[in-house]
Amino acid sequence: MTYKPELLATAASLEELERLMAAGADAFVIGEARYGMRLAGEFTIEMIAEAVKAAKPKGVKIYAALNNLMDNDAVDSLDSYVASLAEAGVDAIVFGDPAVLMAARVHAPGMALHWNAEMTSTNFVTANYWGRRGATRYVLARELNMEQVIETASSSELEIQVQVHGMTNIYHSKRSLVGSYMDHQTEAERLPVKDKDRGLYVMEAERKDERYPIYEDRNGTHIMSSDDICMVENLHELLEAGVKSLKIEGFMKSIEYNEIVVRAYRKTIDAYMANPADYSFQEEWLDAIKEVQNPNRELSYGFFYKEQVY
Repeated sequence: MTYKPELLATAASLEELERLMAAGADAFVIGEARYGMRLAGEFTIEMIAEAVKAAKPKGVKIYAALNNLMDNDAVDSLDSYVASLAEAGVDAIVFGDPAVLMAARVHAPGMALHWNAEMTSTNFVTANYWGRRGATRYVLARELNMEQVIETASSSELEIQVQVHGMTNIYHSKRSLVGSYMDHQTEAERLPVKDKDRGLYVMEAERKDERYPIYEDRNGTHIMSSDDICMVENLHELLEAGVKSLKIEGFMKSIEYNEIVVRAYRKTIDAYMANPADYSFQEEWLDAIKEVQNPNRELSYGFFYKEQVY
């Protein structure tokens, strides 16, 4: 089969999904907070069905996020929810909990399954383990360096997905830690809103120039990275390795920002695929991103070029 990389994006609304399709996204991860974790926006099952209707004529795929830490209440409704996703025509389910896999086997037997456990997807043996249980794609942990990514891609039987742009999660608790902290402050009423739109962040005393966004939702407390991964300049290394899916994490970003980022990566992928042997990166693709990047958030390579010490 001819290698065709996928440019995967997130969307906070149907409007953003339409605009990012026009900008060049090949696929989207969407869902609702009861079943999905750290979503760009809330999509009801009716909205997911609308997204599928908008995407399919353009050859764009829709993946439903069911990568939450499932409690008993969520598990009780999994069967009916997965059946509804199958009826809506969703192309794949993103999961980490075996309960989702079991529901999909019964209620969506033909649907692709993308295993995403956030932190523990670190080797090709684990990838192949989930492949034998029905998974078709393996979402790599963000802490792997380029050497580990390439080795996993060459040794795995599954498609490999890697995040190439945007913020990452560095801490999560199911507890409302911000709310608990504010309960011990004399003026807690000053923070009635602690969600991702409030703009809260935490800092280290020694590094006050680095701000880590923090927020709470129905799934607990989340602390995000102080910088944004940006691999557009070195994307060819992942393309050479045959990485199937390249994810742009548009979480907590504006539609306008995500449009520019998707276009930049689309141009990069298309230029490489048109002629890999003579490919040359164009600085203008990165410059377009730099122009809209928050000056308080550095663009970085994440862990791609860091030596792993055990």
